[in-house]
Amino acid sequence: MIKVRNLTKTYVRNKALDNISFTLEEGDILGFLGPNGAGKSTTMNIITGYLSGDEGTVEIDGTDIMEAPEKAKKKIGYLPEQPPLYNDMTVGKYLEFMFRLKKVRLPMKEHIDKICEMVKISDVKGRIIKHLSKGYRQRVGLAQALIGDPPVLILDEPTVGLDPQQIIEIRKLIRELGKEHTIILSSHVLSEVQAVCDKIVIINHGKIAARGLTQEMTRTGGSTNRLDLIIEGRKTAVLSLLKKIDGVTEVTEKGESEKGCYEYTVTSTRDIRRLVFRAVAKTDFNILSMEPVGVSLEDTYLDIISGKTEEESENVGNI
Repeated sequence: MIKVRNLTKTYVRNKALDNISFTLEEGDILGFLGPNGAGKSTTMNIITGYLSGDEGTVEIDGTDIMEAPEKAKKKIGYLPEQPPLYNDMTVGKYLEFMFRLKKVRLPMKEHIDKICEMVKISDVKGRIIKHLSKGYRQRVGLAQALIGDPPVLILDEPTVGLDPQQIIEIRKLIRELGKEHTIILSSHVLSEVQAVCDKIVIINHGKIAARGLTQEMTRTGGSTNRLDLIIEGRKTAVLSLLKKIDGVTEVTEKGESEKGCYEYTVTSTRDIRRLVFRAVAKTDFNILSMEPVGVSLEDTYLDIISGKTEEESENVGNI
């Protein structure tokens, strides 16, 4: 559905993109990650046809974005970080305008009503956009991206400005849209990407630093080589005790959870749960909680960006 091949872009002496490639199939939801200045926006602007690359190609459902831009763009719904809204229009009139601008050949009223219901803005169709909250304006921006039922959606920070309940609803909507659309989602909220996306691409300094299936890049089940503990007892004495356990490589004290009880993260070379239990049982301390710590997308991302982990990007996942 989306094929990016050997994409390169240079601004004067700065190489924004350096020979990046990835492929997405129908129904894939890709989390596109990277620090500021890494090349995310440049990549997304080239995919959507707002910029041209110096080298390489981008195909949308078999259509080259540079050779047939109008045909390719009809297959893309784009929500930039700042939604392209006309603030003096009502929501309904704006969506009708976008419908005509995109030359959509569908029954206009039924199509717009369906989209408004999907993104939950039916109740504000008659209101002027500038009078809406930031969250509602974001939803209107998402609605315009859906006009014409494009098979590809490019979403840049789609939940910016939404309250927690709205974020949950938009995440659910994106997952539903993923059943019939191919989606690229860029977000700085890594927990959001982990919850929604089935594939990940991490870009850094214009190059793909890592890519793969989300489940391969995280271990949500937890690892017994890393434990979160809450122990009741004197902090200095507990720290000393934990550090002496065979196999422990690091102990981090994370603060007081309640009076006299402190949280710790213990990293070790093997499973030390039984050793911890026995060591604490010999004292007057009490273990109130012991949980294996999973590896989150945030952990993986920070390791890759900081250079602690070097991924063989061609061999991680099928993208």
